Amino acid sequence: MKVLVQRALNAKVVIEGEVVGAIDHGQLVLVGIEKGDTEADTQRLADKLLKYRMFSDGDGKMNLNVQQVGGGVLLVSQFTLAAETKKGLRPGFSTAAVPTEGERLFNDFVEKVRAQYDCVETGRFGADMKVSFTNDGPVTFLLN
Repeated sequence: MKVLVQRALNAKVVIEGEVVGAIDHGQLVLVGIEKGDTEADTQRLADKLLKYRMFSDGDGKMNLNVQQVGGGVLLVSQFTLAAETKKGLRPGFSTAAVPTEGERLFNDFVEKVRAQYDCVETGRFGADMKVSFTNDGPVTFLLN
């Protein structure tokens, strides 16, 4: 499981012209589910995501997490994070979870994040989503 988290001033997901998820400041989180991922992985990364100190304190140091700054969390499924890219010039997706398992584990991850924090929005699994955001920093971390 790979989670690409970006500190954002704002972020939104649009599907067929409709905004389905949006936050002001907080985290835009792209989630890639891989073969072999489990509910234990979703729990570990949900815990880590919400506690990850990527927001600046009064001294300008990254010492605060999204909950401490009252930010939103926008979770977006993105199977391309599971791509194989070491060989060739075209990504391979044999390491990505099959769609039914990916959706099940993505939904499990969403539930686990929401169980710990109220300010959570999502995209729609498997949809053609238009994601826009303003990266703050830029600050981006890959959690796995």
